[in-house]
Amino acid sequence: MPIYEYECTKCGKKLEVWQKITEPPLETCPECGGKLIKLISQTSFILKGTGWYVTDYARKEKQQKDKKETKKESSKKEETKKSSAKETKTN
Repeated sequence: MPIYEYECTKCGKKLEVWQKITEPPLETCPECGGKLIKLISQTSFILKGTGWYVTDYARKEKQQKDKKETKKESSKKEETKKSSAKETKTN
């Protein structure tokens, strides 16, 4: 159940109340009978890790392109290794 914060407009008292989302908001202060207003408070809910931004989810097209580029790079590295090995053998 969420905790809601209220403030009385008459006495200024702030209170926290556990309420179901379906329950109607409180309207009167239990101390003085004044009007309560619901406050917006900072949440303790934090999103951590990857996957929470659009950039964290690559499109399939981009993933395929990245795979092709990785394959090209690895094949170029292998070719340079082979050519350098041939050069050392001939020397």
